[in-house]
This record gives sequence, structure tokens and C-alpha cells, in this order.
Amino acid sequence: MSDQSAFDTDVWTLTRFIMETGRQAKGATGELTQLINAMLTAIKAISSAVRKAGLAHLQGLAGSVNVTGDDVKKLDVLSNDLVINMLQASYSTCCMVSEENKELIVTPNEKRGKYVVCFDPLDGSSNIDCLASIGTIFAIYKRISDAEPVEKDALQQGNNIVCAGYTLYGSATLVALSTGAGLNFFMLDPAIGEFILTERNVKIKPKGKIYSVNEGYAKYFHPSINEYLKHKKYPEDGSSPYGARYVGSMVSDIHRTICYGGIFMYPANEKSPKGKLRLLYECNPIAFLIEQAGGLATTGTQRILDIQPESLHCRVPFVVGSPDDVNEYLSFVKKYP
Repeated sequence: MSDQSAFDTDVWTLTRFIMETGRQAKGATGELTQLINAMLTAIKAISSAVRKAGLAHLQGLAGSVNVTGDDVKKLDVLSNDLVINMLQASYSTCCMVSEENKELIVTPNEKRGKYVVCFDPLDGSSNIDCLASIGTIFAIYKRISDAEPVEKDALQQGNNIVCAGYTLYGSATLVALSTGAGLNFFMLDPAIGEFILTERNVKIKPKGKIYSVNEGYAKYFHPSINEYLKHKKYPEDGSSPYGARYVGSMVSDIHRTICYGGIFMYPANEKSPKGKLRLLYECNPIAFLIEQAGGLATTGTQRILDIQPESLHCRVPFVVGSPDDVNEYLSFVKKYP
């Protein structure tokens, strides 16, 4: 007979976790639970599509460029449609912002709810064809207008986020999620089609041993960044140098940074003076999750979650990670103005 003792009969699924959290929230209506469950359905469908991409001819370019100048992949289009359709069908959104859509996506009147979702349906999609890990990122806000949804509803500081998460489609499919009470990891169990709680209240190390940045742009970096990197590679005190890791899929690099500690940087440079990463659906959700894990997120001069967005696709410099490492980086910013 096979051993049944290892089978958990009281398993914490993400659905159960969200329902429990919702019941504890004062004045909860269940609408946020509905919305998160709809997002999870989209994520499961994207995960399935990512796994079949090569066989289903979903690799390669769709033949267009999105609003932020990236070539659009076929999987990008599929993922974007999945998220929009699932979220609108949840009857809990009033509008959405996607990396793939130039304008605000307004939910039809008969399906409207009170939440705004900003998302990147498939982050790191330039890595699809080489089978590197990719991800989905999202942040949820409460709407602030009473009438027809407008851009102002989406142009909120990260401080107002009520829930944020990312999905990593790697050797397994993982969701990192927070509703403002700590960061939790959930792993997709394909056998039952549910995300299972694997790590509760995740904390980042105060200091790591890894830095993550695209050093190919070092020629265009500000002196403070190059001096900081030099200090990591050739420590003056004789200590061991930091290791360098850079995948080029932000979700992969961020997830590793949370798991192992260290620092992830996508700073401004001469070619991208305002930075390259988008505030609403990349930097804000990740900054929220990093802070929930005890880390720091900054532009180098300002806390990410304090920034007032100016437009739906505005970009910012982005430095996140272990608090000691980010503070050390900030000391170089002050030293080399």
C-alpha cells in the first residue's frame, strides 16, 4: 500500500487564505476576494499557456510594438486578454491599466466594481523564446472617483495599494502575495489546480551577498552607481566580493533577491534618464511586496511608494533589496552627487 501520511488533509490554499483574510477585515464585502480569485484563474491559464508555448506556436513576435516600445510577443497578447476578461467578469473592477494598452481600460458599466488593477500581464517576455523564467505583476487599489472611471483612479501613490502580487513561471509556478499584512508564497499544485501556501510571512535578509544590475550599461551610469559596483567587486576592507546575478526578467531577479537577500538595481542612465521600469504596474507592486518583507525600495532620492504618478506609463529609477544593502547604495548616492 502507498503511504498516505504525507498527504495534507487540511491544506491552506490561496483561495482559503484570501477568504480567511477577508473575513477578518472590517467592513469586508467579499469583492476583493472575488477579484483576487479572478486574477488567480487568469494566472493559472497563463501558466498553462507558458508551459505549452513552444508546442502551441505561441513563441515569436505578434508583429506589433506595445505602448512602451517593446516588441509584442504572441503570449503577451494572450496573457493580456486573459487578465482583462477574467477581471472584468469578476464584477469587481471599474478600470485597469496594462502595459499592453495605451489608454485606461474602462470596465463596462454593468460589470463595474470598486477596484482598480494595474498589471503587467507577462513581464520579461523577451525571454520567452529562450525558455527563461517570466512573470505577471499586479497591484490593486480602491477607486477614488464616484462617477465615470478616470485616469485619476489609477494615478495613485503606491501607499494606497490594498493588495499586490507577482507570479513567477519558473521550474514551478509561484505566487507572491500581500494584502498589507506580510508577504506570503504560494506554489501551484498542478494535480489539484490550486495554489498551496508554502511560506508564510516571508522576510528578506538584512544584508545579502548578491548584486543584480545590467552592467552592460555601465558606460551610461552615474558615477555613484559605478563607484558602488566597484565597492561590491573590490571591497576596500578585504571582505569577500558580492556575486553578480542578472536574468533580465524582473520577477526572476526580484524573487531571488527576496529569497537570498542582496540588491536589485535598474537605475536611470544617460539613455533612459527617467529609468526604464514603469511605476504603476512594475515598480509600485514590487516595492510594496519588498517592504512587506522588510526590505527597501527607492529611486535613489525618493521612496518608491511615495511617488505621485504623472501618467499611466511613467517610468522611474528602481533600486530594491535588503535594507543594509540599499542604505549602503544610498550612501554612495550622497557621496557622489
